Amino acid sequence: MSKALKNSETAISSLLLGLAVGDALGVPWEFRPRGSFLCDGMSGYGTHNQPPGTWSDDTSLALGLADSLSRGFSPADIARNFVKWYDEAAFTAHGAVFDIGIATTKAISRLKAGIAPEKAGCAGVNENGNGRLMRIAPLVFYLTDKPEEDRFNITRTVSSITHAHPWSVAACCLYLEYLLKLLGGMDKEAAYAGMCGEFRDGSPYISDSTLDKFTGLLRTDIRTLPEPCIRSGGFVIDTLKAALWCFLITDSYRDAVLKTVNLGDDTDTTAAVTGALAGLFYGLDTIPPDWLETLAGSGDIRRLAGAMAAGLAA
Repeated sequence: MSKALKNSETAISSLLLGLAVGDALGVPWEFRPRGSFLCDGMSGYGTHNQPPGTWSDDTSLALGLADSLSRGFSPADIARNFVKWYDEAAFTAHGAVFDIGIATTKAISRLKAGIAPEKAGCAGVNENGNGRLMRIAPLVFYLTDKPEEDRFNITRTVSSITHAHPWSVAACCLYLEYLLKLLGGMDKEAAYAGMCGEFRDGSPYISDSTLDKFTGLLRTDIRTLPEPCIRSGGFVIDTLKAALWCFLITDSYRDAVLKTVNLGDDTDTTAAVTGALAGLFYGLDTIPPDWLETLAGSGDIRRLAGAMAAGLAA
């Protein structure tokens, strides 16, 4: 597949809208325990009292990243967009910010205090929430055809704007490497096997002690795991595993994101991560039309996809 096709407006729209729809499906159910509800389509209100089709900070920060990438790669510009979201409600569904993660709030406060973007992120072992994984997917289009070392360094830089711990960086690397394989035309099972093969025996850029934290993902066929083994809280490694599990055991965009939301707990973020995978893999025309019609700002997201495609092609 050519670089132009990989970075086409269609591919970018599929990923961004797939992410946003998954996020919006999960917003009403966030923090609800598994088994206490059933999500079977786009609904509203619930946990955050938002109308149907409302997406959260997950999509907002992904759109902020995508907007910045339309002008090239600049950590300072990405950081400015994140601050603009926090201060001015840019990239939001209805002009309001809600459901901000603790680590992201801390990092943005550091950015506003003048700390360099690559040094602003939280680096403590207890600050490995999924707030960078939820927004990182658009970066896959910028990484196309770049060498492995460059991909790692760029991913680490973008992750570290809000979350700098090695576990968080590694989760983003694994996710983006998987997305790259899908973008290159691999089927999802082959892409999973390829990702596991590349990382299970070590990496020149990720320490063995960090990769050991991903043993359950890299050295076990997660497709064989029963649902009780899949955690869906806010820990970044759990989110990556849950999203991949839902994507791998289902056969459509619809089933993948609904499976994810119905895991409960951090429903919007996990479904956003799954939604980006499923949107890119299955394509925009597989997302239920009524969900897209309900989604807030879908036209704006499509226009941003076009701007990003044009920027990457320049």
